Amino acid sequence: MDAFYASVEQAAKPSLRGKPVVVGGLGPRGVVATASYEARRFGVHSAMPTAQARRLAPNAAYLVPRFQLYRAVSNQVMELLARLSPLVEPLSLDEAFVDLEAGGRADDTASAREIGERLRTAIRAVTGLTGSVGLAGSKMLAKIASEEAKPDGLRVIEPGTERELLAPMPVRILPGVGPATADHLRRAGMTTVDDLVAAGEAELVRLLGRAHGGSLHHMAFGHDDRPVVAERDAKSVSVEDTFDVDLHDRVRVRTEVERLADRCVQRLRGAGRSGRTVVLKVRRYDFSTLTRSETLRGPTDDPAVVREAAARLLEAVDTTGGVRLLGVGVTGLADYTQEDLFAQAAGELAADGRAAAGEAATARDDRAGPADGPRPEPPGTPEDPAARHWHAGHDVHHDTYGHGWVQGSGVGRVTVRFEEPDSAPGRVRTFRIDDAALRPADPLPLVRNPADYSSWPASLPKSRSGPTSSGGESRP
Repeated sequence: MDAFYASVEQAAKPSLRGKPVVVGGLGPRGVVATASYEARRFGVHSAMPTAQARRLAPNAAYLVPRFQLYRAVSNQVMELLARLSPLVEPLSLDEAFVDLEAGGRADDTASAREIGERLRTAIRAVTGLTGSVGLAGSKMLAKIASEEAKPDGLRVIEPGTERELLAPMPVRILPGVGPATADHLRRAGMTTVDDLVAAGEAELVRLLGRAHGGSLHHMAFGHDDRPVVAERDAKSVSVEDTFDVDLHDRVRVRTEVERLADRCVQRLRGAGRSGRTVVLKVRRYDFSTLTRSETLRGPTDDPAVVREAAARLLEAVDTTGGVRLLGVGVTGLADYTQEDLFAQAAGELAADGRAAAGEAATARDDRAGPADGPRPEPPGTPEDPAARHWHAGHDVHHDTYGHGWVQGSGVGRVTVRFEEPDSAPGRVRTFRIDDAALRPADPLPLVRNPADYSSWPASLPKSRSGPTSSGGESRP
């Protein structure tokens, strides 16, 4: 998908179409997640500090991510891909490998190109967004082709042209070549793929070791025998936050840990998983990072259990001097849960004790509440209008003006532009942050009535040889 997060935001917000949009963290330590092509003309790119991006493109729209909407759009695209082949390997929300041979398609270059063009048409009809397709005989080359096709294009790498194509490209184009390896190769006089071929395998092995050097030499000739793997089973689920200002208050640190634990469990449940080991990550003021873990008696997706485990781990961490980042994760994933009967019994006893004191109706401890029920909102959450945080880009609804999105907030005011994906650019209005008529809302679908692709891809060409069962390297 092309500039995915930013493209979603432009599709959802008519007033931003054709204008520079930057999605990412907006605080002093924020980082750009995605920049629209309009913003890239100013030199803005992903992984750049947001503060630097603002200097390069001060007039761009800066928005925080809306992952709920991004995942919904990603699911639509992945469903189209899954109908092409049983072997689809998602790399992220906006990118995937598809083995067309395993799907019984793409017998030659012409049929591959036809499938790619129809796929792009289907994606646009269903999501309203553009995607770029790369077609080749291996994962590495398909990835390179898709990058060369951007934006909104298609590129086929013909068999036999791989070596010629790769020769002038920088070494960073090859999988496994990061900044450190590229710098090491540069100091040895190798900056292009052709330089790697000329150096020979023995020299690359000497510089990088047998496994890495041998693999790099193999790929420099255009060879990549990695199969498309349909099941990329997650080994962990985690969330983390970097704070604009270091946290020094121990109570605030614990509150943030518990909040992150709840978010982690929401993500865990969204994946239909449970986990056995809780992991706490703490990055301190001096950038030193500590991790602590606790393994439970059995897999759980109970927010109370994860919160309490994370809080216990925090007790063993020295946060003197300040904390700049906190994270909570769960590993040892499983598809089932094993209720902690002892914790459940303790919770029931505690509830009985409160009932005997006449407090059961009003003083339920949310840490002992049911895992699948709503937790009481503590003071200062979005349920309290005066304490809501209005993040730039997020959806809102006003009783009078309807659906809109936050353009900005501050000094007790929030500015909202009222528009929908299929409307004209909307008007802007400003409200008090505690206006009772204004409240957070869920994102609207980008396409109200997407084209019906329920029969996709019945009309696409079939391979004369039929699908393979090996899931091996595909022909274009």
